Amino acid sequence: MKGAKGKGAAKRDASLKPVHDRKVGKKKAPAKPAKTKAGKAAKDPNKPKRPPSAFFVFLEEFRVTFKKENPNVKAVSAVGKAGGEKWKSMSAAEKAPYEAKAAKRKTEYEKVMKAYNKKQESEADDVEEESDKSKSEVDEESGQDDDEEEEDEDDEDDD
Repeated sequence: MKGAKGKGAAKRDASLKPVHDRKVGKKKAPAKPAKTKAGKAAKDPNKPKRPPSAFFVFLEEFRVTFKKENPNVKAVSAVGKAGGEKWKSMSAAEKAPYEAKAAKRKTEYEKVMKAYNKKQESEADDVEEESDKSKSEVDEESGQDDDEEEEDEDDEDDD
């Protein structure tokens, strides 16, 4: 089988190639600019956290029982693996209470998010209204009149 290439054929081909990579001067790919955190939008610390899934609701309870049964196991990964295996072996009927709790938490989260979004929109509207005002409107609100500014300019001309 002359035409077939296997591992041995690849080794022979590699040994026949002359190595002049340094002399030829391979071009390196241009360095990619490092991604900065400035490109991302800042996280709002007041934003509500997403609700846990049914599995994580189950895991909250499982973690307590697992720690009682295995007090010497300190690894978080061991708890997660054991919880995952137990979750997979559970029937749909056994998972139902956890799914109901998760659904309840999700509806509560949606209510809180609606309130949060309304608050964000109202704050954004307030900022837009302030930026839409002209300089004279801002001056009027702060108590400065155009007459006072003109007097200040006249005083400067006298000097």
